Amino acid sequence: MKKQFFKFLAKVNKVLLPSFTKQGLDLSKASKIQMAIFGWKLYVTKNALD
Repeated sequence: MKKQFFKFLAKVNKVLLPSFTKQGLDLSKASKIQMAIFGWKLYVTKNALD
């Protein structure tokens, strides 16, 4: 159940949130909002793969 929820969230994230790797964003120069989005996407992806 939990894994299915995170897989769904990962699909929603892919559609709605920007991809910083495609934009070539340097994480050392990222704003706090960009870092929060990056962290959220990382958290969801990690839980979807477990």
